[in-house]
Amino acid sequence: MIYLDYSATTPVSDEVLKTFIETTKKYIGNPNSLHKLGVEANNLINAATKQIAGLLNVKEKEIIYTSGSSESNNMAIKGIASKYQNRGKHIITTEFEHSSIYGPLTYLQKQGFKIDFVKTNEDGIVNLHDLENLINDDTILVSVGAVNSEIGIIQPIKEIAKIIKKHPKCFFHVDMTQAFGKIKIDLTDVDLASFSAHKIYGIKGIGLLVKKENISLEPLIHGGKSTTIYRSGTPAISLITSLAKAMRLILENLDYNYEYIKNLNIKLKQELQKFNDVYINSNEYCIPHILNISIIGIKPETMLHALEKYEVYISTQTACSTGTISKSVYALTKDKNRAQTSIRISLSHLTKEDEINKFLKIFTKCYKELKLCE
Repeated sequence: MIYLDYSATTPVSDEVLKTFIETTKKYIGNPNSLHKLGVEANNLINAATKQIAGLLNVKEKEIIYTSGSSESNNMAIKGIASKYQNRGKHIITTEFEHSSIYGPLTYLQKQGFKIDFVKTNEDGIVNLHDLENLINDDTILVSVGAVNSEIGIIQPIKEIAKIIKKHPKCFFHVDMTQAFGKIKIDLTDVDLASFSAHKIYGIKGIGLLVKKENISLEPLIHGGKSTTIYRSGTPAISLITSLAKAMRLILENLDYNYEYIKNLNIKLKQELQKFNDVYINSNEYCIPHILNISIIGIKPETMLHALEKYEVYISTQTACSTGTISKSVYALTKDKNRAQTSIRISLSHLTKEDEINKFLKIFTKCYKELKLCE
């Protein structure tokens, strides 16, 4: 098997799984219980939270555990909109966001909120001048993904934050899902940030939202006591501790892994651009972990299933996308054909060079066979 869909989800690390299993067996108490077993479980959660806060350079009380980035994104956007709608009903985002950003924004639009899309340049980077012009007295939130999940475009978060800081009524939310563990991040000037375990070799079903202490949110889930007033429910102790382990491990060899993956990406690009009708969509402003290409004349799902026969796994759009056209590729290229024929190859430090060589041979075979059928 050649797995090249790491941006959709990652295999669980053995060490992370070991932490999950050991915690599940040893700590059986409800962390909200007052007896000894509950206190022990709660202490372990506090220790994990302290570790995560240290890794992110935030305060422990600024961490809200969620089921993943989709919930974190919804909590940030809906929570701010509900709490601060008396200040204004204007939100700004980009055309390169995940569906879990567009979903709540579409919902809010129906509730009377105005949603604007900031312009981007030819490389997909936010136009800072346009952002400055879009923010007004009614703007309460700007939501920008640090790294686009389909193409891999890295946004200038620090520069965007400087502009937003000039407007004290406006908050800045960053979806860090595809950035954490791949590039260095800095949450100093970010108000809210979303993360998910299953993108960093953790277990599905756990993520977190960083919410700076000076901000209040209207919860999505109301109920009883938990680790925070902003998200009710019995704390998932094993998931939380395994998340802390996954976050610590993914940062250990960040620079080395980046360079290793970069070399794999370069090799892929060099070989794939030799094919007629193959266009490279990912550019120099993208993380090397994601390589998005378009194969004109071949439907993405057709190529996906052709590769699948050889146990090679890639994706068409993001795993959570709907529709037949990549909105991100279209926003970047303004080319409908490329947007309709794009596939995403996503790499990891686990990807072996031999796998890339085998993939290229199989891709060549599938490409030639499918082109004959046109």
